[in-house]
Amino acid sequence: MKMNYETERLLMKILPDTAAGQTLQFYQDNREVFEQYEADRSQNFYTLSYQKALLHCEYNLAIKQSAARFWVYEKTCPERIIGTVSLQDIRRGFYQSCGLGYKFDQRVWRRGYAKESIAQCIWIAFREMNLHRIEAQTLPENEASRKLLEGLGFAWEGTKRQGVKLHGTWRDHEVYALLAEEANLLLGWL
Repeated sequence: MKMNYETERLLMKILPDTAAGQTLQFYQDNREVFEQYEADRSQNFYTLSYQKALLHCEYNLAIKQSAARFWVYEKTCPERIIGTVSLQDIRRGFYQSCGLGYKFDQRVWRRGYAKESIAQCIWIAFREMNLHRIEAQTLPENEASRKLLEGLGFAWEGTKRQGVKLHGTWRDHEVYALLAEEANLLLGWL
């Protein structure tokens, strides 16, 4: 796995801690939207020092290939983060699997950037890291996320009952998965 990738329209980078100002701006710009779908965060999450420590940790996890968070930029505007796509909880041995996470700046929704960058992550997971399975979860009411996953070939597997506590309430999540051989057929990697 490399630290930087390019797609047709995007740059995807694992960032060093010196980019904390950019990640902080991304989270601040989208705080209201992101917090609807994520667990409560402490106030220090929205500080430069917290973002710097987080990036440092994520960089080290990427070196170990335990996780990989790619920060996404438009090629035409390489100084502003527009999203992030991550391969989380990378498990080797009998599992050869990982989780998928993603979020994008609300100002760039419906441009296909999430699909383009997730497709690149699928390629990295299956072709470079030789994983077998990618799992993604979404809230049942998040129709856009469900359609995105289905459009990339992920199959619905069921409901994870009360799997995540959001804003004081245990919430169900829909579980989707994509297998390497399915991605080869769907994305034409034969």
